[in-house]
Amino acid sequence: MWRVGIDVGGTFTDLFAWEETDKSYKTAKVLTTKDDRSRGVVQSIEAAGIAFDQISFLMHGTTTATNSLIERNYPDAAFITTEGFRDTIEIGRQHRKALYDPYQSKPEPLIRRRNRFAIPERMSAKGQPRRPLDEDIAQQVAETIARRGIQSVGIGFINSYSNPAHEQRMRQIVREANPQAHIVISAETRPIFREHGRFTTTAIRACMMPVMTSYFDRLEDALRAKGFRGSLLILKSNGGVMGAKNAKDRPEELIESGPAGGVAYASYLSRTTDFDNIIHTDVGGTSFDASIVEHGKGLITRSYELEWEVPVSVPMLDIHSVGAGGGSIGWVDEGGSLRVGPRSAGSEPGPACYRRGGAEPTITDANLILGRLNPSLSDKFELDVAAAERAIDGLAAKIGLSRLETAEGMIRISCETMAQAVKGVVVARARDPRDFVLASFGGAGPMHACFVAQAMNIPKVIIPGQAGVASAFGATAMNIRHDVEAFHYASLDDVDVADLNRLYAELEDKALNRLLADGIGASETKITRTAQMRYVGQTYEVDTDIPNGTIKKEQIASIADAFHNAHRLEYGVSSDDFPIAFVALGVTAVGALTEPPHFNFGAKQSRANGASRDVYFDGHWIKSSLYSSGELQPGSTVKGPSIVEYTDSIAVLPPGTSGKVDDSGNLIVTIAN
Repeated sequence: MWRVGIDVGGTFTDLFAWEETDKSYKTAKVLTTKDDRSRGVVQSIEAAGIAFDQISFLMHGTTTATNSLIERNYPDAAFITTEGFRDTIEIGRQHRKALYDPYQSKPEPLIRRRNRFAIPERMSAKGQPRRPLDEDIAQQVAETIARRGIQSVGIGFINSYSNPAHEQRMRQIVREANPQAHIVISAETRPIFREHGRFTTTAIRACMMPVMTSYFDRLEDALRAKGFRGSLLILKSNGGVMGAKNAKDRPEELIESGPAGGVAYASYLSRTTDFDNIIHTDVGGTSFDASIVEHGKGLITRSYELEWEVPVSVPMLDIHSVGAGGGSIGWVDEGGSLRVGPRSAGSEPGPACYRRGGAEPTITDANLILGRLNPSLSDKFELDVAAAERAIDGLAAKIGLSRLETAEGMIRISCETMAQAVKGVVVARARDPRDFVLASFGGAGPMHACFVAQAMNIPKVIIPGQAGVASAFGATAMNIRHDVEAFHYASLDDVDVADLNRLYAELEDKALNRLLADGIGASETKITRTAQMRYVGQTYEVDTDIPNGTIKKEQIASIADAFHNAHRLEYGVSSDDFPIAFVALGVTAVGALTEPPHFNFGAKQSRANGASRDVYFDGHWIKSSLYSSGELQPGSTVKGPSIVEYTDSIAVLPPGTSGKVDDSGNLIVTIAN
């Protein structure tokens, strides 16, 4: 039986699969079918030549939820909240993205104001009713929503994290008026304080439920029609997977579904190489993703924002994404400066050289003109060099540069954008990039990795043998995982350990039930506990590990030490002078699946063909060595300038770099100072 990982990106749909008995593997890369991404999933399996009835697990990463949210492409949804809080999801926290930019504007609200309703009601922060729910007004609102034909409703009342009774009653009223609607309440979406994040996350769930339910239903129908009888698992933003049913109910956990596979592959590399700390980067056709894998684990954040002032309050891998990929379009701004991205040609129409109707200059066109891409694209299909030249020439004429200067300028700008994304994720977590190695994934990743590493003073780059389908590979290395949380504010010195034990037991039961829905029994589960803690008076929290089992009073001192250590790791300081408080409790339940074998992607034997071609670097054509991945066995060395062609990607080693193939077939490149 086959374990299949599929990553659907903006331009390509990638597949990596391995056979569970003989450990053989297959890959495929097809163009993403934007009108219905489920078609591309089926096409990738067919392209790999895998029988659908021989698939045990299909692990699927998708950007469908993210794209729908960013484009505001979903059916109208409604939001019901406490009187006085109707505009919370639009007002936000009144922060400014750029302090001195007078022209900045907030993104369009997730739910239009005419579909946001306020109801008189009030709970105290301690869960005591202050003002009863006005059921007459609640009934009028429910009927208005039904009359407008709205089929998705989010309900978020202030302080419902401490007592959800009013939200639950409001849900009953809405359901009576509109039985077919998707109805979600904030106390079940994210029962934590800070209403802006809780309301926004609830609104996201409401908006995405019909979109993702429709997508997964189409995908399941298409797979079953082809004979698929295995388990469909969906990649989550927290670095795990969950069953399709759970994914339909909790679509807000899929925001970073696609990039999560790349982080999982970086974790796999950490386990199978000598590199403990890795900066994962992934360059596709549309975007560039960067994140940190430290001691084999991706770092988690709870301060993720889909867009400025659109927070998603769920535990997520700390991934920073920018619009820089192979399809990123070059353009000239109002001041006459050359810019690249974030707009992308995607798969339709694609770069000009793809012969699919695209006419705008892209990064792929620039790389082709500079000699860094083979016009046959590794014998997949013939690229149109003349079309790429016409596209670049049109841009060059606007800025008064030559064709080659314009193409190289586009690459430099794009690589600097990527480097800034790396800087954003590394500096935000107070890490030094020189302590890491950069792992380069994606079809376009190895073409730019050395330039990004140079810009960030990162000493080494790992280019895996399957870099072009790395996120799909990583999907097959993921476990089923569920995170649950509950608000609990208490001073560490005065905390009632009985309350702690009761709340953790309730959270563990909830997490185990979610695993059970995905087919994982309690005996196959690993439970870990955390707490969001802070020094009293702080406005931010730090995740702290909490011991399993019954917590005893004498363990409080060790919990304090764990918090000090976690705070010092994140912020460089800690203090014994300030009291500590719990803010929220969390439980992570993991159902472990079989780990992928240790693959060796190196060639069986080395052969030298002595091929070369001229490649444009720093204003000059330089004769560069050409290699195919089939020539490079473990121990082989590559000296820049060189081009290495893999099945699904191409690596560019500029002058001054050198690489060596390790025992697994990964190319380890040393960057010149």
